[in-house]
Amino acid sequence: MAYTKRKPPIGARPGTLAIPADATPPVIATMCYSAEFLDENAEVHSSQIGTLHRSGATSWVDVRGLGDEATLWELANQFNIHPLALEDVVNVPQRPKSELYPDHQFLVIRMMQFDAATHHLDVEQVSLVITEDAVVTFQERLGDILDPVRKRIRDNNTRIRKSGTDYLAYAIIDTIVDGYFPILETLGEELEDLEQEIIDQPSVEHLSEINRVKGTLLQLRRSLWPTRDMLNSIVRDDNPFFTEQAQVYFRDTYDHVYQLVEVLESHREVVSGLMNTYLSVQSNRTNEVMKVLTIMASIFIPLTFIAGVYGMNFEHMPELKHPWAYPTLWGVMSAMGIGLFIYFRRKGWIGNQDRSLSSKRKDAL
Repeated sequence: MAYTKRKPPIGARPGTLAIPADATPPVIATMCYSAEFLDENAEVHSSQIGTLHRSGATSWVDVRGLGDEATLWELANQFNIHPLALEDVVNVPQRPKSELYPDHQFLVIRMMQFDAATHHLDVEQVSLVITEDAVVTFQERLGDILDPVRKRIRDNNTRIRKSGTDYLAYAIIDTIVDGYFPILETLGEELEDLEQEIIDQPSVEHLSEINRVKGTLLQLRRSLWPTRDMLNSIVRDDNPFFTEQAQVYFRDTYDHVYQLVEVLESHREVVSGLMNTYLSVQSNRTNEVMKVLTIMASIFIPLTFIAGVYGMNFEHMPELKHPWAYPTLWGVMSAMGIGLFIYFRRKGWIGNQDRSLSSKRKDAL
């Protein structure tokens, strides 16, 4: 679940790209649309993008995979992407942020997908370059959660077909943000199950489960908090690439992130409480075991004392010659053991404590 940052060599010039050898080769898909038409291409070459755009239309260039430096620089030249922005696209992960450049607006957000079966959290950086007539998205690899946006573009009667690049950017970011909700809901259900299992029968496996959920929540926190700051800057600051109408929708996404942060912090408190509950239950179980052992020792210590006294090898011990000495000794020892057991039970040190507590409540009533 670790998300390690790729860094260029120390002292490298600005704009140096650190592309690993196993990076996914880029697959470029385009959607050029307006209220009247839609031209969609599942896979195109970077040199064809300029010919696919129509005047007065909005283009979405979706680049999935960052494994070809030449293709990335060709895209950067076509859309006047600043070298520092392209460096942030490739050298992932970057902190979610919003940066304004002369020819475009640059946004970074993290897209997350959670596999409940394997408990694996897939974290992927999505970078958006927003120009006057195009939005270029860069993803680390194939596979995303943006199909609802594509479906809305294919529908003729949607707002996105009648809006510009700022609304397209909003739709992409809002879909990514909404993807956090099912993750937190799944983690919340896991925490409820863990709490009940810990109370019923705690084990070492529960401790590792708590730490796993804690790590997942930490990953989410590292993404959501800066995402909230990024959206706040879009909503509050004047920006030539975002109209006032689009900022209204971004405010709604900001509210969603705020709700997610509140749920996240609530889950983090539950995790801390579960750790304390686990330690408390384990401590109570240890105390119960120690109490039973102490009571058993308290019963057998006087019996051991009596057995030790009459087990000494002295010749002149008057009780040893008495014909009823053996059964008398057994009677005394049995009475002493039974008496101590009854005494401890009446004190509530052994037996059903819940029953004793309920009887006390009835007496109080």
